[in-house]
Amino acid sequence: RKGTPAQTIHSLIYRVSEATPEEIERVTEDLAALRRDLPGMGPAERDFAMTRIAQLEMRLEDIHQPKFLINEQSILRDADLLVLDEVSMVGEDLGRDLLAFGKPILVLGDPGQLPPVKGAGFFTEAAPDVMLTEVHRQAEDSAILRLATLARQGAPIPMGAHDDHVWKMSRFDVGPAQMLRGGQVLCGTNATRRWLNTAMKRAAGFEADYPTGHGEKIICLKNRHDLGLINGMFLTLSDVRQDPDDAFAFSAMVETEDGETIAGRQSFWRGEYADHIAYDPERGRREWQIKRGLIESSWGYAITCHKAQGSQWENVVVFDDGFGRSAADRNRWLYTAITRAERGLVILA
Repeated sequence: RKGTPAQTIHSLIYRVSEATPEEIERVTEDLAALRRDLPGMGPAERDFAMTRIAQLEMRLEDIHQPKFLINEQSILRDADLLVLDEVSMVGEDLGRDLLAFGKPILVLGDPGQLPPVKGAGFFTEAAPDVMLTEVHRQAEDSAILRLATLARQGAPIPMGAHDDHVWKMSRFDVGPAQMLRGGQVLCGTNATRRWLNTAMKRAAGFEADYPTGHGEKIICLKNRHDLGLINGMFLTLSDVRQDPDDAFAFSAMVETEDGETIAGRQSFWRGEYADHIAYDPERGRREWQIKRGLIESSWGYAITCHKAQGSQWENVVVFDDGFGRSAADRNRWLYTAITRAERGLVILA
């Protein structure tokens, strides 16, 4: 978000297609009518109706999911070259859609980092034309670099001090208040994230279940290009108001991490904060119509390593919750988390 102007791949090559309220109402009414008339149908008509009911039920199951369609009018059509950064995060479907434009692509990335949440890295599966091996983000004798190398190789990282600013400690010896002073906290799973956020928020003196606008750390969870908000951007809220008749949203004034104030009062979905109180895996699906048009955000004291990918901080606390479906996954996770730190690093294991 800083330096050379850039944009996300999705905003570059896709257009979003969402079901209209009219379409949703039509599908719902058609389904209700078929179910109502089913008992009076003959055998042949009933078989056809059952098939149609199943189709409509499937449509309602995913109607809340926006569909990403190739934008034939993308500015990529007229580009001479596409430079694609953080390429380890690009999966097969996205990679093939990019190649479909027939433009040369220069891909940049670290093959040791996490792959996409689903599947493997499309471009990182191939042998690179050039592999850079000299690290410039860290000094050659950097403890962060040494620990990152151990993580990438799957070697154990010893407990204790590795220099004045880099430590590995027992997670039972460090409490939420200490984590607040340690920098940005990264973890593996969303369950750990919710638990850490609740504990750290309280340690910071914020007892309320929802933002109050008095300095809580908030992170944006979904792009809102119309407002200039990007997934992973930290926000400061002020003048937070809760309508007593609205159980699903609150409103606030918003300032981005770059100090820019978003014009006007904005509305936020409460669901992610409610999940910190009592997690409900069906909440998002159940409230999908309600949250359309609302800003999706959460507490930002602790975030997953997947959410942190592509970002870096001066000081990082890695809460090692054992994330990883395999040894290779775990190595990539730990390596990615460690390399988010520029100067200070504490690994809690």
